[in-house]
Amino acid sequence: MPLSATTHKFSANMPDKPVNDMMVRLSQVTKRFDHHTAVDSVDFDVAKGAFLTILGPSGSGKTTVLRMIAGFIRPDAGRIDIKGRAVDQDPPYARSIGMVFQRLALFPHMTAAENVAYPLKMRGWPKDEITSRVERFLDLVRLQDLGHRRIRQLSGGQQQRVAIARALVFEPDLLLLDEPLAALDRKLREDMQLEFRRIQQELGVTTINVTHDQREALVMSDQIIVMDDGKIHQRASPSEAYRDPADRFVAGFIGVTNFLNAELVGTIDDGGSATCRIGDQTFEGRIADSTLLPGAKVVAAIRAEKVKVEDGGQSGLLQATIRETVFEGDRLVYHLHMGAWPDQPLLVFDYGLDAGHIRSIGDQVSVSWRPQDLMIFPP
Repeated sequence: MPLSATTHKFSANMPDKPVNDMMVRLSQVTKRFDHHTAVDSVDFDVAKGAFLTILGPSGSGKTTVLRMIAGFIRPDAGRIDIKGRAVDQDPPYARSIGMVFQRLALFPHMTAAENVAYPLKMRGWPKDEITSRVERFLDLVRLQDLGHRRIRQLSGGQQQRVAIARALVFEPDLLLLDEPLAALDRKLREDMQLEFRRIQQELGVTTINVTHDQREALVMSDQIIVMDDGKIHQRASPSEAYRDPADRFVAGFIGVTNFLNAELVGTIDDGGSATCRIGDQTFEGRIADSTLLPGAKVVAAIRAEKVKVEDGGQSGLLQATIRETVFEGDRLVYHLHMGAWPDQPLLVFDYGLDAGHIRSIGDQVSVSWRPQDLMIFPP
């Protein structure tokens, strides 16, 4: 089973669309700080009404990309278009962009309603129109009864909603989110992910979000770009990025994946499958790079939830010993010592808790996975 075609493209461009369907387009955009290239010849576009998340670790270049789109940083090379027009020389206030930051930058001496009204006042809106529009957007973020409260009287989640309303109240062409949920606790963060998505879909505003949180990217986005070291590794839908990662980096950054040192034995006629040798055993899997030759060193990758664990001693299956068991509520996490390759442990997620059976340290188990769940990458 071959990896999807999307995963073979390290450029972020999707199939060509008419320019007037695109809200944002970056062409060969590069940014350097002293001798460090923070963003390296990045290409991608975002259709009107889409929600794109740029996902990557700290230092990957994702925030620099966002700040160049916003106009806070100028690229050293390349071009940025918004609504079909180059904006490289435009200051931030001329770009019709709303932003929500990790630090919300709300005015503590103002009420929630006054914070939301502020962008309209700066744009010279009539007072009666400001009042009705603020009411509308407070209602949109479900704060219709809290507009009179000052910021310090609101919870973290309520302050987040005020920031969203303020960013959207003047109906910008583009909404930029710079890790706005990073400071929230887990439960509130997950609730706000759904709220962001609801509001974005209700308004249809084109949105670009940057985050290092893979769940946030999967939950909120129509498309995901995965970046590292200033470059794009993959652009795909959330399900495609998870199911068919383009390379080892994406496979390791999205989800929890075991990487096993292996040797390529050969490819299969369909062009997308291959066999590899791990230790003394041969396994079939999906190969990301069909140009690799037999004998090449490769990495066999298997996601933790794709490994099946059964009682030990079953003929034809790998044998392992449980070294650690962790109960996480909805799943068990097993750390396995593999008898066939003792220097390469295996991490397994077991969601089969219906019987309430928790295996113990020292238990012998049998391990297996489906060929289509094993991914073969260059090392």
